Amino acid sequence: MNMKEKLQELREEAVKRIQNSDGLDQLNEVRVAYLGKKGHLTAVSKSMKDVAPEDRPVFGRLVNDTRAHIEEFLEEAKERMERALREKQLEEEVIDVTLPAQKLETGHRHPNTIALEEVQRIFIGMGYEVVEGPEVEYDAYNFTKLNIPEDHPAKDEQDTFYITKEILLRTQTSSVQARVMEQRKPPIRVIAPGRVFRSDEVDATHSPSFHQIEGLVVDKNITFADLKGTLEEFAKQLFGPETRTKFRPHHFPFTEPSAEVDVSCFKCKGSGCRFCKGSGWIEILGCGMVHPHVLEMCGVDAKKYSGFAFGVGLERIALLKYEIDDMRLLYENDVRFLKQF
Repeated sequence: MNMKEKLQELREEAVKRIQNSDGLDQLNEVRVAYLGKKGHLTAVSKSMKDVAPEDRPVFGRLVNDTRAHIEEFLEEAKERMERALREKQLEEEVIDVTLPAQKLETGHRHPNTIALEEVQRIFIGMGYEVVEGPEVEYDAYNFTKLNIPEDHPAKDEQDTFYITKEILLRTQTSSVQARVMEQRKPPIRVIAPGRVFRSDEVDATHSPSFHQIEGLVVDKNITFADLKGTLEEFAKQLFGPETRTKFRPHHFPFTEPSAEVDVSCFKCKGSGCRFCKGSGWIEILGCGMVHPHVLEMCGVDAKKYSGFAFGVGLERIALLKYEIDDMRLLYENDVRFLKQF
């Protein structure tokens, strides 16, 4: 078979394969097989050295004509396939401009966040600083430096998540208060919001993970009167100017004297209702004067300085303020519930 016949055969083979291709991928395979660096036409071109010098111009022209013919068929087939793909795409991706547009819903703050920001605003207005501490804490800061002895029930593994004997998930943000007293010299005025962990069963009022806001003031001549005045002002700003407060004696290892604080029911104004269980009062927090042992263990001179501390559950404030009767609603991520706030 002479070169002319071989080139004619390659041309016919290529055209036939192009016509039988049913996709751009197969079309590209034909291009590589005949026009690529290792393709059939390239192999024929390399045999030009075996052609007599006087026949080489004719041979070169035949090779170029064959290449041009195959490229032309390839280009036509490519355009035809691309046009068919576009038409199919237009049919499948029809946009009905009469349909209503998709709404882009903008998120908003969680009820806990709203309550936290309000509490922070109140105390920052009183001159307090917001501080934070680690959620994975040392036993010393969570218990020992807060005057909680080794045999205290709160240290039982049924109540506390221990990682090692000395490391645990903090059960209260009072540990931040101990750290602040170690690191700073009085006067100190801080609140410490954050997540805490206790081994509680999940129900309408309990969760193994919740949030606390602890407050601490240490300075010269701080008295229980300062504590009462601070918390009365806090209650009035949070629940309304007509809110009254009541202090009931209590016991906390890290404060002496200690008290539980109730506020007059903002629903019935103290007359008694379902919300306050007929008592006219709602318990909101615990407080007291910082125990001298706590001051000494944290490096503060208890003879020179005194202080008070208080702690309130963030979820409790959110439940009361927004009249939510089940704490689990705050964590179920039900948009129908959350978008009400």
